[in-house]
Amino acid sequence: MSKISKKHKAALGVYDTAKSYQLKEAVELVKKITYTKFNASVDIDVRLGVDPKQANQMVRGVASLPHGIGKEVRVLVLANADKEADAKGAGADYFGLDDYISKIEKGWTDIDVIICTPDVMAKVGRLGRVLGPRGLMPNPKSGTVTTDVAKAVTEVKAGKIDFKVDKTGIIHTTIGKVDFTPEMLTENAIELIQVLSKLKPSSSKGTYFRSISLSSTMSPGVKVEKASVPGI
Repeated sequence: MSKISKKHKAALGVYDTAKSYQLKEAVELVKKITYTKFNASVDIDVRLGVDPKQANQMVRGVASLPHGIGKEVRVLVLANADKEADAKGAGADYFGLDDYISKIEKGWTDIDVIICTPDVMAKVGRLGRVLGPRGLMPNPKSGTVTTDVAKAVTEVKAGKIDFKVDKTGIIHTTIGKVDFTPEMLTENAIELIQVLSKLKPSSSKGTYFRSISLSSTMSPGVKVEKASVPGI
């Protein structure tokens, strides 16, 4: 059994781990119990009443968080030369095609998001073994396979996030940084949850939102009272 650090133990003494808190209160608690010296990420875990093994209950989508996630997102655009000006103008960090495909095949993955155009998917497809496990494979459902490269880059840079339910039925994603105000984190959380609400599969029966919790990097989790979140 792993040993609990002094900081983790101190954090657990600040609040009742068995209690569910109002969303804004939970956000304030997470900020209070974060003791890292760096600007930690704030994460949300939403357990959904779905069976990810069933194709018609897979929940995946994108959300444009109003305040972004507080991180500079490195974007690579894989496209033919006629799209390079659009990619550069929208702020893509890297753009090109064959040279970057070769780099990725050799193990380079120093990017956060890859956007490509449909006409190059035949080439990009062979990178699945490298990109898939890292969650970097472009996908039409997440808006990263598109002819409108400029729009896709702009949205990603502005705070658009891609999420997917894991095999246990949980959506885990980042909604900001500890130095965000409570209002910013609250609004980001609400936006994500409202998007999830709209994505509820028609085949999902019973309670859709099973539980919600917030945490920061290396902090314990804080349970959120579901009724305090608009859209549930």
